[in-house]
Amino acid sequence: MKCLLLLLFASLALLSCKPAGGTASSNSGKPKVALVMKSLANEFFQTMAEGAKKHQAAHAGDYELLVNGIKNETDLAEQVGLVDQMMSQGVQAIVIAPADSKALVTVLKRAKEAGVLVINIDNKLDEDTLKQAGLSVPFVGPDNRAGAKAVGEVLAKKLKAGDEVAIIEGVTTAFNGQQRKAGFEDAMNAAGMKIVASQSGQWEMEKANGVAAGILAANPNVKALLCANDNMALGAAAAVQAAGKAGQVQIIGFDNIAALKPLLADGRVLATCDQHGDKLAVFGIEAALKVLKEKTTPADQQTPVDVVVK
Repeated sequence: MKCLLLLLFASLALLSCKPAGGTASSNSGKPKVALVMKSLANEFFQTMAEGAKKHQAAHAGDYELLVNGIKNETDLAEQVGLVDQMMSQGVQAIVIAPADSKALVTVLKRAKEAGVLVINIDNKLDEDTLKQAGLSVPFVGPDNRAGAKAVGEVLAKKLKAGDEVAIIEGVTTAFNGQQRKAGFEDAMNAAGMKIVASQSGQWEMEKANGVAAGILAANPNVKALLCANDNMALGAAAAVQAAGKAGQVQIIGFDNIAALKPLLADGRVLATCDQHGDKLAVFGIEAALKVLKEKTTPADQQTPVDVVVK
């Protein structure tokens, strides 16, 4: 009997050490904030992570930070799993750049029902899917359509009406990819360009390289490739070089990653759009901390985008 009682007390002690769900406080009493990003193979999200870590180091007394990312841009199951892991670790807020605008809504609804604050950054969740789920999630991020249109307008000045151009899209189910494509189309249609192809490079350099090579082969008169992120612009630039068309085909991108700077400097890429990746997660984290502290209703917040040339 004595042994049974000891085992019972030991079991109760172990249970008392587990987090009490999504609203469990950290041992320090500071709120725990989870940053859940897309592919850490993409320099943009590496930059985002570093910016978040620097902000936390400068505000170490205010909150704890858990930084997570997936292996590739399309691994939705892994990102869903990360959200579940963050809930099990007792975070008070999740700041997420969803890999898909619809597929993450279900798990984020679970998080919110568990008492976790959710802030959406970078890629906006689909409004209809949120509505169907009865979920309200604030978006803190840029106007991707306006940014893509602005960088597209820089390109338009280098071309003439009637010139053939092609778009290399991001993941087609991602809202930011859809918006960047729309922004490119806005700029090209307004300038009278002929869009002869629009295909997905899934945000990845290697895939975009193959897509660009195919477009160039099928459309020998293409004068420009409009890439929905800089990773894909790098792949497109390599395809242009391999096709012997350096200087004949203009390229634009989106993100302003460090790896693109040499190509901007020597003209292999005309322009990109800076959505300030080092600050984007910070904007989301600060919004989350404000809501947690002041018990306010979270609201959308538009963040800056700027065109970058040489």
